[in-house]
Amino acid sequence: MDTTSLWSSPQSVYPMLAIVVVIALLFYAGANSLFRKVIKVIRSSVRDVTIPLELMAVPFRLLVSLVGLDILVRYVPVDLALKDLLHHTLLILAIIGVSWFIMRILMVLEQFILKHYAAKVGENEAARKIATPVNLVRKILNVLCVLLAISGVLMTFDTVRQVGLSILASAGVVGVMFGFAAQKSLTTLISGIQIAITQPIRIGDEVVVENEKGKIEEITLTYVVVQLWDQRRLIVPITWFIDRPFQNWTRTSPELLGTVYLFTDYTIPPVALRHELERLVSATPLWDKRVATIQATNTTEKSVEIRALVSAANSSDLWELRCFVREQLIAFLSLNYAECLPKVATQMEPGGVPGVHKDLH
Repeated sequence: MDTTSLWSSPQSVYPMLAIVVVIALLFYAGANSLFRKVIKVIRSSVRDVTIPLELMAVPFRLLVSLVGLDILVRYVPVDLALKDLLHHTLLILAIIGVSWFIMRILMVLEQFILKHYAAKVGENEAARKIATPVNLVRKILNVLCVLLAISGVLMTFDTVRQVGLSILASAGVVGVMFGFAAQKSLTTLISGIQIAITQPIRIGDEVVVENEKGKIEEITLTYVVVQLWDQRRLIVPITWFIDRPFQNWTRTSPELLGTVYLFTDYTIPPVALRHELERLVSATPLWDKRVATIQATNTTEKSVEIRALVSAANSSDLWELRCFVREQLIAFLSLNYAECLPKVATQMEPGGVPGVHKDLH
């Protein structure tokens, strides 16, 4: 009896398909059991850091199932052309599955490195410093995996291989055209790699870009996501941080200095303001006990510019501290030295027509 006749009638096709489906499910269940045992062994050896190994579960089960189905297809009595088609389909799925599995492995390794390093050093600054290059390296490797997977899938087709050979024959012209077309993309990619190496910005850094203050939330190979203070997201091309100047408030340390400006009369006693500032900052946990001083930074023919200089551990505390100092110093002046505040009134001319502005003092 011809083996191909088993697939010539519906009565034989449907039972065979059911058998294949059942065997595929058995392979998937076996892969699931094997994966659980491997996870148990790995976690028993690495106890200090929790590794998200579950990220690899689905691609691992897919690969084991594909290997089992490929072995099964070899012994299924089916037409040779159909068998080649099944092998080709499984090969394409295997290439995609391997690429997916490698990308998940890279993600697990990234999480392991970040958690292990954070648990070891216990410092936010050091953790952010290592997070940026690890994250960018993973994304670069992900791009390479996708490109290799696409190339592998295309090379499984004979027609594509022939087209590739003919393209290689005219590689000079195609290379020049591709170079002009991909110049901007290559520049962006190189900028992303340069950011990963030199680290002018890191995830979590507080920056000022386009007169907008925010925190670096995400760094990719082509753009950077900056979370602004009001929870908006500013998407900035990564080449911006290479070509243009910007402010990084946490490049070496999150500690900052802030100013509060007041405009008073010449009769203001700076010593009283200085003592009041010292009393205010000593009573609030927002101050980091580094800098607190009062200085007369400028004078005009009408007023004196008073600058209160204070320090805080980070930008959030500094903002709150500046608002607190400004409010309290205004209240202090209003209560104790009201005559030292600048006062401007409008002199009314006869008939109720406003005239020129005059100082009351």
